Amino acid sequence: MNVIEGGVTAAAGFEAAGVEAGIKYKNRKDMSLLYSRVPCRAAGVFTGNVVKAAPVLWDREIVAHSPYAQAVVVNAGIANACTGKQGYDCCRQTAKKAAEELNIPEDAVLVASTGVIGWQLPVNKIEAGVEKLVKEKAHTREAGQAAVEAMMTTDTKPKQAAVEIEIDGKTVTVGGMCKGSGMIHPNMCTMLGFITTDLAISKELLQEALREDVQDTFNMISVDGDTSTNDTLVVLANGLAGNAEITEKNADYDKFREALHYIDETLAKMMAGDGEGATALFETKVIHAATKEEARILCKSVVCSSLTKAMIYGHDANVGRIMCALGYAGVDFDPEQVDLFCESDENRMQICKDGMLTDYDEEEATKILSAPEVRVIVDMHRGEAQAAAWGCDLTHEYVNINADYRS
Repeated sequence: MNVIEGGVTAAAGFEAAGVEAGIKYKNRKDMSLLYSRVPCRAAGVFTGNVVKAAPVLWDREIVAHSPYAQAVVVNAGIANACTGKQGYDCCRQTAKKAAEELNIPEDAVLVASTGVIGWQLPVNKIEAGVEKLVKEKAHTREAGQAAVEAMMTTDTKPKQAAVEIEIDGKTVTVGGMCKGSGMIHPNMCTMLGFITTDLAISKELLQEALREDVQDTFNMISVDGDTSTNDTLVVLANGLAGNAEITEKNADYDKFREALHYIDETLAKMMAGDGEGATALFETKVIHAATKEEARILCKSVVCSSLTKAMIYGHDANVGRIMCALGYAGVDFDPEQVDLFCESDENRMQICKDGMLTDYDEEEATKILSAPEVRVIVDMHRGEAQAAAWGCDLTHEYVNINADYRS
C-alpha cells in the first residue's frame, strides 16, 4: 500500500468542487460537489440517532434501492434536521437540480448537510450553489481540497487521505474526505465522510466491507458523547481501475479492506484530534483483553470519560481517573491484574502495576501528557484481544464554542 497526496479526486474518474453559496456563512466556501464520470456502486452507514436529518433519510433510500449513485451535494452551516416535509422536499429539489445540471438520474444524487439543527435551508441558494459547483468541478487535487474545505463547520483543518494498491495487476486508488469536530460520538460511524475508489467490486461486498470496518475506526472515536442527527459515511466505487470485479472474499478483497481501513482510521483520528477546542489527540489502547468486544468497550469508556479527557488537558497522570472509567465500563475483570502506561511519540512510562500506582516521576509524566498526541495503554492480562479508541482533551474552549454555536 502506497500512501499518496490527495483525497476524493485521487481515484480515476472522480471530480469535485467547493464554492461559496451563502447558506449561513459569509466570505467562505460552504457547498461541495463530488461527482463520478461514470455510475458507481454505493455503500453507506448512517446515524444511530432516532432523530435523523432529512438528508440521512434521502441517502438511505438511494443507497438501498437505486441502481447506482454518481454525485453528492453537500452544504455546511444548516443541518436540515428537524425540518419535516419541507426539509425532505429540499433534498429532492437539490437532487433534481444536480441531476439536471449533470445529466444524470435524480435517484443517482446523494445529499448531505451539516450545521445548525432546526433551520430550513434556503433552496434558492442551494440551487444557485449547485450551478456554480457543476461549472467548477475538476479532477484535480485542488478541487478535492476545495470540496473538503467547503464541508467544514467548527473544524480547524481539512481532513483527507488517499492510498494506492495493486489488484489484479491494476493500480487501484482509494481516497476520502470528512468533516467532524463536535457532536462526535458515533453509533455507526460519525460526521460526514465520503470515500471514493476506482475499484470494481460488488455492491454487497462494498457494503459489508464498510459496515465491518467502521466498528474499529469511526465507531471508536468520541469528542463529546453526542451522536449527531446527520452522521453519514458513503463509499462510491466506479470500477475505472479496470480490475476484474471482486465478487467474493479473496486476497484482492483483503487488499481493499486493508486500504479502506487505512483511510477510515486516518480520517477518524483526524476528527478525534480536531475535536472542538482540543489541544491533543487522546488514544487509549487496551491489550491482552479476553475478547475483542471487551477491549472495545474498555478503551472507549476511557476516551469517553469527561474526567480522563480533563486529565489529559491538565497533563495530569491521574491513575484513578483511568481505573474508574475501566471499572464502570460494564466488563467484569480483576483490577489487581491491570497495568497502565502513558506514552507519547518520544517517551513511555508505566504509571500503574497490578492495579496500584508505580513510583513514577510526576514531572516526566506531565511532559509525556503535554504532547500533541497522547496514548494510554491498558494491559488487562486476560487474553490476546486488543482494540483502540480515539478522543481528545476537554477544554474551556469546547464550552465557549458550543455555548454560542447557533450564531
